[in-house]
Amino acid sequence: MAVNLEIVSPEKLLLSRPVDMVVIPASEGDMGVLEGHTPMIVTLRGGTIDLYEGDRVTDRLFVNGGFAEVTPERCTVLANEAVPLAEVDKAVAAKRLADAEAAYEAADKRDTLAEDEALDVLQAARAMVDAII
Repeated sequence: MAVNLEIVSPEKLLLSRPVDMVVIPASEGDMGVLEGHTPMIVTLRGGTIDLYEGDRVTDRLFVNGGFAEVTPERCTVLANEAVPLAEVDKAVAAKRLADAEAAYEAADKRDTLAEDEALDVLQAARAMVDAII
């Protein structure tokens, strides 16, 4: 039994293949998707997508937010940014985190929308750094 997984970024279709299970970073927490899953649409936070064959992770990708549509046969991830974890550069991730921390500190805390957006960027940057450690 497999679920058909598609991961799409604004630039291209990054991946399209059947997997036994996929774990996505839903905004409410990590979510495992197997064939036969209840249909739903979820927002994604910055984090990793883990692809399983049997009981082992075969591939990992970093996504920087987006949405996922789940049906009983398919999981389609529409990611703001998607990068194979093996291609994430530690120095770039560290710079992204430092920039996000500075932007959050500089954000107008009276403007809740600006503060929330800066916090989302900061959390995604932390997730990227944590994923490559």
